[in-house]
Amino acid sequence: MRLRKSTKRGATTASAVALLAAASLITATATAAAADGDEKTLTADTLATWQTDGIVWSLEYANGVVYVGGTFNKVRPPGARPGQREVARKNFAAFDARTGRLLPCALPFSGAGNTVRALKASPGDEVLYVGGSFTRAGKTGVASAAALNTGNCTLRKDFRPTVSSFVRAIDVTDGAVFLGGDFTLVNGRERERVAALTPGGALLPFKAEIDGPVRALLAAPEFGKVIVGGNFNMVNGDLERSLVALRPVTGKTVVSYPGWLPSRSSVQALTRDATNFYVAAEGRGTGIFDGRIAGRLGSGEMVWKDTCLGATQAVAVHNGVLYSGSHAHNCRDTPGGFDEGHFRQHFLAQSVRDRHILHWFPDTDGGTGEGNGPRALKMAGQILWAGGEFTEVNGRRQQSLTRFTPGPDRGAPQEPPRLKASASRTGRVTLSWRSAWDRDDAVLKYRIYRDGKLVASPTGRSKEWNRPVMKYTDTVAPGSRHSYRIAVTDGRNTAPASKALVVTAAGSERTKAQR
Repeated sequence: MRLRKSTKRGATTASAVALLAAASLITATATAAAADGDEKTLTADTLATWQTDGIVWSLEYANGVVYVGGTFNKVRPPGARPGQREVARKNFAAFDARTGRLLPCALPFSGAGNTVRALKASPGDEVLYVGGSFTRAGKTGVASAAALNTGNCTLRKDFRPTVSSFVRAIDVTDGAVFLGGDFTLVNGRERERVAALTPGGALLPFKAEIDGPVRALLAAPEFGKVIVGGNFNMVNGDLERSLVALRPVTGKTVVSYPGWLPSRSSVQALTRDATNFYVAAEGRGTGIFDGRIAGRLGSGEMVWKDTCLGATQAVAVHNGVLYSGSHAHNCRDTPGGFDEGHFRQHFLAQSVRDRHILHWFPDTDGGTGEGNGPRALKMAGQILWAGGEFTEVNGRRQQSLTRFTPGPDRGAPQEPPRLKASASRTGRVTLSWRSAWDRDDAVLKYRIYRDGKLVASPTGRSKEWNRPVMKYTDTVAPGSRHSYRIAVTDGRNTAPASKALVVTAAGSERTKAQR
């Protein structure tokens, strides 16, 4: 902290007190930061991104391209409002992953349910597998599943399975393409909600009996399993509520997860890193589970389970951080979380080590459809792409697609503080203010100016739902009159300074403050 030099009696003592207070704040901040862990999140600032006129259900990344699948008819440039500068794209679009530029790959998927719900690239990125509910890919007849050559965006002739209903999930290994969904027949043969085909489209022996829709698939061949999630209760004749691991060749059950999910809770998405897999859950009614679970890929043991409510629709993991899309609320029993009084938060970042909610709080509205906001997340290099049914991001118009990067941070703190002055002892002015908050920085610095000169820079921790009142006492000549302003910064971005607060320090009378 810097204090203005003064020859008045008591200034040295006041300066020492102020420095001790600042040191205490810094020590507390360092301790709290250490408790938060060393994980570094992306920034909460968005990149300029194209938009769709409907819901984005799925995202995939291959060879520098992000593919977008959903239920939409057109896309439009960043900043354009609905109906402006639109380009036709029927349920499928492709963008340059780095620049966000719209690419000419524009094969339309139409008919039946008129939607693309699943996208997955082959291990070498040469092929993009597409699933959903559609009967035509361009002018070619297909049945809810197809494949494209990523090099030239052409429909492949060898992968044309006939699937009897919705395909909601796809995962791919070197030798198999796994499909999950609502179907009961594939290529005219019985396959109950899950199936495996060769990359050439031939049906494989893999077979399981599942009594409800499959919504997520995660192939882990090095661990000898395919993890399956969805809205089911029975698998291969046994109780397997919404989550099970199957053998990738036979479809027989290899791992059960008893007690992980209560009744009326389903698995919406799965993702993994080298050692763990992560579950996104949705529940309906009371006594349900809506959050995220981390489990070991090898042993099947649970690592952690959070306590947030608000159905989780999507997850992505990057550099030790689990990003999720949901409408989270009542996270009070999860470290770093918030209580029911906080409005719904549609993006979260958590430590993969211990579920701690990290300070990363970009947000969307609920949007159209079911009002869940984000529906899909995908890391494309160092950029996180998010899709869904939202129509706003960070309080600005942006429909269905957005992007986040590692930096630089461009967002100034929110709700800059306003100063208040209170009565104090002779020659001292006590200023107070409510903390500001920032979407991706927990520690903020407050620059206090007296008569245009910086006199103090205290720091403090805050979140949108926890904004403590801060104070600073300045020492000046008794009875003197001064103008104070305050500005807040996250270290890179500074919000506009407050309006001047004119204060007369106490002399023989009580301090008087005027705006």
